[in-house]
Amino acid sequence: MITLGLAALFCGCDTTTQTQTTSSEQKGVVQENHIKPPVAKIIPKRLEKHGHVRIDDYYWLKERDNPKVVEYLKAENHYTDTIMAHTEGLQQILFNEFKERIKQTDMSVPYKQDDYYYYIREEDGKEYPIHCRKKETLENEEEIMLNVNELAKGHEFISVRRGEVSHNQDLLAYAVDTVGRRIYTIRFKNLVTGETLEDEIPQVTGNVAWANDNKTVFYTKQDPVTLRSYRAYRHVLGTDPADDKLVFEETDDTFSCYVYKTKSKKYVMIMSTQTLSTEYRYIDADDPGGEFKIFLTRKKEHEYWLDHYKDHFYVVTNDQAKNFRLMMTPVDQTSQEHWKELIPHRKDVLLDIGKAIGHSNDNTTTM
Repeated sequence: MITLGLAALFCGCDTTTQTQTTSSEQKGVVQENHIKPPVAKIIPKRLEKHGHVRIDDYYWLKERDNPKVVEYLKAENHYTDTIMAHTEGLQQILFNEFKERIKQTDMSVPYKQDDYYYYIREEDGKEYPIHCRKKETLENEEEIMLNVNELAKGHEFISVRRGEVSHNQDLLAYAVDTVGRRIYTIRFKNLVTGETLEDEIPQVTGNVAWANDNKTVFYTKQDPVTLRSYRAYRHVLGTDPADDKLVFEETDDTFSCYVYKTKSKKYVMIMSTQTLSTEYRYIDADDPGGEFKIFLTRKKEHEYWLDHYKDHFYVVTNDQAKNFRLMMTPVDQTSQEHWKELIPHRKDVLLDIGKAIGHSNDNTTTM
């Protein structure tokens, strides 16, 4: 993977000729690097938005597929490798010291979800985690859901979102990015047979939620340029992803959207969010072919988080509550006049439980 060089951080202002003098313990070696740093070409571009104009001399460097951009980044890497060559020994020493301080064989705290305990473990000598589960009790035999070490073979980079287990607990939807741009491909694994299904959904965010029929998933796609998550789709296993139905598009470019399933597993949600406002749509997880309904229309500076339990939705809201308060409302009466307060607002206490709702855990492993 090509990355920008960081040599200037180590070499001060004089980047044309570098002189490095080591200590007497390093045998008094004096090394001179006569190499000039690459200089990016200035190509002014006029940008205008909201009545303001600015000139970006390096806008062309955003063109990832431009051969001249790749050539420039390679030159940066070469420059960095050259002027930092004399530190390779020290780099290795530091790497070994850091590694010695990290527990190589470890396991996360297991958590219970339906019939299984889920956890992640790491093995000494392996770079990537192993996602596992055990049925009913931790004394039972381990099931390996995903071994990221196996997925990483043949790739210089890999980012894996562990994804979600289906309603029947026998299928796993997970997402893989082997480029490093947060553009994922969703794949599916049969956890009973170990077989990877033929279905693959490319060019997506990796955000996914299962319906209760054990064959329908909802997922989001991002804008290919800005990477803003702005479209939600429905996919049925065994069908062509090219035919997946668009169920929602977030047209306001200040908002992003995500899908998740309520903890009750009763509803699939689409959350639209920006810095100061949120909005939710929901559908019965038993009826994935239905139409999403708006829970409460967005309004400026109204932030809220939503989940479900039995016959009510539970809402953490900042409406008339700077530090948030907890409300509840019947599932068939979601307008605010039906909301009932459970935990009132307190000026000296921030109610933060809403941020732990549904969508917050993306289970991402990046190496």
